[in-house]
Amino acid sequence: MAIEIKVLRRGDDSILMNVAPAVFDNPIDAKLTREFLEDPRHHIAVAIDDGMVVGFASAVHYIHPDKPPELWINEVGLAPTHRRHGLGKAVLRALFELGRAHNCTVAWVLTDRSNVAAMALYSSVGGTEGADGLSHAMVGYSFGLMDPRKDRSSN
Repeated sequence: MAIEIKVLRRGDDSILMNVAPAVFDNPIDAKLTREFLEDPRHHIAVAIDDGMVVGFASAVHYIHPDKPPELWINEVGLAPTHRRHGLGKAVLRALFELGRAHNCTVAWVLTDRSNVAAMALYSSVGGTEGADGLSHAMVGYSFGLMDPRKDRSSN
């Protein structure tokens, strides 16, 4: 069976009740899930394998009085059994597309420099390293969402 990539919406709560081990940091809470999915600025794309969530990426799109909308990538998680199969790229691409639909001009994420896998993932989908004001232990990546050529993840 092919793995489905799905952006969850209000009413999709039950999908997050069947999650593979080690995808999320903590057990899924039904109340928090409902609150998250009912907030139109919170987004989560999941990878579903035979009815079980095996990966996700979450984000928030936000506005500011003096800046165009941006998409902040909060977290990416994959089941150990499903890593290195392109699912991280797939859930990020789904969020990038959603960000474009919300007129976000940029997406960005932070990670620890010791997280080599995350840095490789963000680079592989067109992330540009560099963010001002970060400690040496952290690295930021930004993604130009208005130019699809920036997403080098089509391989």
